[in-house]
Amino acid sequence: MVSSPHEALHRIFQKDPTLLTHALQQVLDVPFPEPREIAAMNIDLTEIEPVERRVDTLLRAETDEGTYLLVVESQGKKDEGKRRSWPYYLSYLYTKYHCDPVLIVITQSAATARWAAEPIHLGVRGRPSLTVRPLVLGPDNVPVIADERSAKRDVPLAVLSAMTHGKGRKAAAILESLVAALRTIDAESAAVFVQFVDSCLKDPVAQQIWRDLMTDTQYFWRHPLAEQTREEGREKGREEGRIEAQVEMIFKTLEWRGIPLPETVRERVAACADRAQLLAWTERAFHATHAEDLFRDPGV
Repeated sequence: MVSSPHEALHRIFQKDPTLLTHALQQVLDVPFPEPREIAAMNIDLTEIEPVERRVDTLLRAETDEGTYLLVVESQGKKDEGKRRSWPYYLSYLYTKYHCDPVLIVITQSAATARWAAEPIHLGVRGRPSLTVRPLVLGPDNVPVIADERSAKRDVPLAVLSAMTHGKGRKAAAILESLVAALRTIDAESAAVFVQFVDSCLKDPVAQQIWRDLMTDTQYFWRHPLAEQTREEGREKGREEGRIEAQVEMIFKTLEWRGIPLPETVRERVAACADRAQLLAWTERAFHATHAEDLFRDPGV
């Protein structure tokens, strides 16, 4: 379940990978070549040693200039331990896949963005053996999209704008424009984008504006990942409908990520009536490399 800004800020690129390349090109002015194909990859970078290392989101982009690995890290605050991990991520991926990794850090904090953008130098001062320069998306460079025309022209970027800037005096205009844009895309995608935005809005005023807008449009309240916000004790028929919606979200998530769904897995998920279990499987669906990974406890 998308329950925090950390999760939402990087998962939006799993939902719409082209948003990441557009952000590189349009927001950061990086001359990144247009991909022919983008595919999600396994985020686990753990080696034989018992040290677990995972990136937040990892995408493989095939372009006319070669293959790139897009490493997306969601960063809520300064964390020197995380910065020390970034050179490892890039070196490991370059060694394993023999193609260039690109590190993109996304944050809602301007201070964290400035910190993350500082080059990481390894080696002798002034003559480093390795320098890592993260590309950073944050409040200072993600555009503020507060008009319907711009939001409709690039809905995923409008979603990212709301996730990054959804507070202060412009919150109402940003969120209202986004809702108008969401009406122009399919309901399933709109529902997923809505949950990302809802997870990132921490300002109480912005939260209330968003909930009011969602109540009017009913995107949020029909989203299967947000069922826990409904009142308990609804009649049995509605509970069954929520379970069916949750099951469908698991199937859709695997489909979006291009993961084959064997009949045995489909039958087991469809037969489950435990919403807590379905929520856990939904969480795993965003990271699974095979459909059977839904049933493997990541903590084991």
